[in-house]
This record gives sequence, structure tokens and C-alpha cells, in this order.
Amino acid sequence: MSDPRIWLVVPAAGVGQRMQADCPKQYLSLHGRFVLDITLARMLSALEFAGCMVALNANDPWWPASEASKSPEIRHCVGGAERVDSVLAALRALSGTAQPDDWVLVHDVARPCVAPEDVQRLVRTLWEHPTGGLLAAPVSDTLKRVAGNRVVDTVDRQQLWRALTPQMFRFGALQRALEQALTEAVAVTDEASAMEHLGRQPVVIAGRPDNIKITLPEDLLLAEFILGQLERGVDRGQTGK
Repeated sequence: MSDPRIWLVVPAAGVGQRMQADCPKQYLSLHGRFVLDITLARMLSALEFAGCMVALNANDPWWPASEASKSPEIRHCVGGAERVDSVLAALRALSGTAQPDDWVLVHDVARPCVAPEDVQRLVRTLWEHPTGGLLAAPVSDTLKRVAGNRVVDTVDRQQLWRALTPQMFRFGALQRALEQALTEAVAVTDEASAMEHLGRQPVVIAGRPDNIKITLPEDLLLAEFILGQLERGVDRGQTGK
């Protein structure tokens, strides 16, 4: 039996309403390039993937102008209304080629600051694991539970982590988990939560906390700063150990 291969799936069908921009956040300009192009380039530089599938909005007019659309190693398919729909569409598009025991890395298109060394550590750590896992960062802020605008209590943060991406699971198991979640109308916000619904326990791998997700306009400025730092050499192992 051959060794499992690794596939990259990037859901990019969102419209980014909270950005208040003329285009979805994945097509905003960051250092003179689309966010989508930076994200894909950083992920593809980290590992040797068997292939990459990007799930796009059915009415996406910006994709042809991207660098990614011209890359022979990047394919695309039509995504859906929610993240789970897009990831499942990408898995189905790969189902004729990928094998059930292959690994899939799912990465948010709006996380261009991902560090390749984090991706590599994720894969090394989980390669023999039966379930898989995800990059995450421990919560450092004090958390308050609020009702209305009043504090009810302070939440113990010692066991709380922020889920990041990429998230890494077996192709067949992940597809089954997402399909079951949709069939049972279970709300899943990431791949790990779908696996949890199957009774699995994904492993958390500590990742860099600056692997931020661009959601609001001010996040774009922060991402510009972080990428500037990474390009000056932070990528090369000065942090994130």
C-alpha cells in the first residue's frame, strides 16, 4: 500500500460582507497581490501537495485575474453558501483522485499570514495519528460571559484555545463527517467540529498567534504588518518554536 498523499483544500466562496468592500476579502489587495494569491503561495511553499482545490462562489468574476488561476497545480470548483458546503464540494471534486486514507489540509483563504514551518510541524506531528488535528493558539485574554451588556462571570481560560487553520484530517473520514453534519443539520464552523460530532478527538498543535483571519477592515492593516515582519525573516524560525 502506497504512502498517503496530502491535498490542500481552500474554501473561498464567501462574500465577506463585514469587510464593507467592493469585493470579497480574498480579492482585496495586500502588498500588491490578492489575499487569495498570498495565502495559496504560502501554503504551497510549505509542502509538496498532491493537488490543490479552491472552492469558489458560482458568480466569482475576480478569479480569472488571480495568479492562482494560471497555476497548473491549482484547480477550482463551485463552493456553497457556508464553509461546510464549500469544503465538501472541494472533497467531492477530488474524490475521483484522492484516496480515503490520504490527508487533507483545509486552510482559510483569509489567513495569508500562515507560517510554513507551522504547517510542516502540523504534518510531522499528525502523520501517524488516527484522527488528525489542527493548528490552534491558547487564549491569552481574560474572557467574560455577558448577558445583555452586563458581565455574568469570568470564564476560566486555561483549557481554551483559538482554532486556527490549516486543519488536517483523513480524506474519507472528513468527507463522511461533513456529509453527516449536513444530513443531521448539525452546525459545524470548522472541520474539527465535524470530526468531534463523529466522536473523534482532534489533536491541537500550537501555532503562531499571528496566523490571523482577515474579517474586518482593520485586519487588513494588521496582516500587512505581519507579512512585512515575516518577509524580513521571522519565517525562518525566530519565533513559533
